[in-house]
Amino acid sequence: MKMKKILTAAAVCAMAVGVATTAEAATELKWGSVHPDTAIVTQMMQKAIEEINENAEDIHITGYPNGALGGSQDLVEGVQEGMVDIITEGPAQFGAWIPKAAQVEAPYLWQSVEHMQKTMNGEYKDTLNKEFESVNTRILGTFYYGTRQLTTDKEIHTLDDLKGLKIRVPESDLYVKMVESWGAAATPMNINDLYMALQTGTVDGQENPLTTFDSYKFYEVVKNVILTNHIICPNMVFINNDVWNNMSEHDQEVVQTAINNAIAWQDEQVISQEKELQKTLADEDGCTIITPDDTIREATIPVIQPLVDDWDLIQSYADGLETTTEAATE
Repeated sequence: MKMKKILTAAAVCAMAVGVATTAEAATELKWGSVHPDTAIVTQMMQKAIEEINENAEDIHITGYPNGALGGSQDLVEGVQEGMVDIITEGPAQFGAWIPKAAQVEAPYLWQSVEHMQKTMNGEYKDTLNKEFESVNTRILGTFYYGTRQLTTDKEIHTLDDLKGLKIRVPESDLYVKMVESWGAAATPMNINDLYMALQTGTVDGQENPLTTFDSYKFYEVVKNVILTNHIICPNMVFINNDVWNNMSEHDQEVVQTAINNAIAWQDEQVISQEKELQKTLADEDGCTIITPDDTIREATIPVIQPLVDDWDLIQSYADGLETTTEAATE
């Protein structure tokens, strides 16, 4: 485990966001994220931190973006052990401990952004939090990270075009199985190593929301954007359970309110930005935007659905909601 780098990085105050004068009695908490300063999710973290630090009585939070406290696995291990207090991460990163956490990032699970938002911030959040007790972690909230699209160094129009390609995925078994269902080779890799891997041809493509593709400037090295719409992607804010339980009731309310407010802002920003990005990527960054046929989706669902314990339950939460992804992919 790489926890030593968390302790080392925590001392590098120059890399932090949300630094402010702290009352001497306040407990200092660390919020870690792998995302760059330019990402909307980092701005969300900053907004939450500012609101918390302004209103909390006994805590003060400093944010560490850019992987300053380590990669994704460092963060998920760190929040469980109390080496880092709060993290922003994809739930699939907890899949080794909480299988259902990985399953909420399943391809083609969500019928719409609204379906994901209603489910993940509703009673299903309580269901997951019961499971997260076993790893001393609590979900504070789920936000819309974006709809994941495939981007590659060659044009992809059908399932056959993917055969044999090396596709970077997060360190998650579910993502690996998805890419394997395409007949491609899944290459798990930390996102902070991905730009170089794309540039050198170590991998032929990657899959992420367009906002991530843009903020990491992957468009500089791969030019084909394939609108697979394969995952309406939830991300979460997690807190160490001991840290949460040691807060006063007032500070718990302050933290939860700030997280809710920041998530509402994040979701609006991502949906708005996704609507504009396709045009920007095509007109300004030289990308080719491709809508593939249905063969990729048709190959994926039969492999993934049996692996998701609550597939039918999650579908039931979509009743009465919009069931398209147009808001994310116009």
